[in-house]
Amino acid sequence: MAPPAAGAFRAESVALSGVIGGLRETDLRRPSPCPPWTVADLLCHIVIAVGRIEQAIDAASAAGDPVTDLVTAAGYYRPDARFSAAVNADRIDVAVALAARLGTAGAIGAGLTAATRRSLELIETAPADQEVRTRHGDRMLLSQFTVTRVVELAVHGLDVAAGLHRAPWLTGQAAAVLEDLLMPAVSQPDIEGLRDRLGVDRAGLIAALTGRARLSGAGTAALARCGLTVLALG
Repeated sequence: MAPPAAGAFRAESVALSGVIGGLRETDLRRPSPCPPWTVADLLCHIVIAVGRIEQAIDAASAAGDPVTDLVTAAGYYRPDARFSAAVNADRIDVAVALAARLGTAGAIGAGLTAATRRSLELIETAPADQEVRTRHGDRMLLSQFTVTRVVELAVHGLDVAAGLHRAPWLTGQAAAVLEDLLMPAVSQPDIEGLRDRLGVDRAGLIAALTGRARLSGAGTAALARCGLTVLALG
């Protein structure tokens, strides 16, 4: 049975693919808000992230008996060596190399479509207790790892939108998954009240909680009163 995040994964990928289909070469060369990446580099990072499902499942099969506790989606983003200079350099270089190889919006879009299709096949046919091993060594349930893939699509989708100077296209399905990840103990009425106090929409609040938007002192205090902090993301 597919985990609840599977629908969000599909919806956000389709939305991003639609955007990529309309991009020109000049759009791809724009600087992204994730330096030193261009928009093309950032898109290729998303393609790579979307395609990690199969690798993670294979790594779990090869790992043998469990030696670590299961990591949740929130725990996956803990600030450790995964954000070290060496890991960040590799993350940057791999995306830049893929962008150089693919070259065009059409090729990048095709890469995203292929990666999404394969990952969804695995997500939707896996047993509920399917485990994965991430490239950082985390032992996770596939359902939780799928949430992190929605984060890659949705949060970096906000970055792509910023790089293109466009309004975010965040889907409702992905927004719901991110709200559950970022604000698990906050009720929906309180989330809506927080958005009102900050003067933002769903995408704006998620941008704030993932370090994509600068908050005023009052905004930071409003998050603190709800027991919220910014998630450690690349």
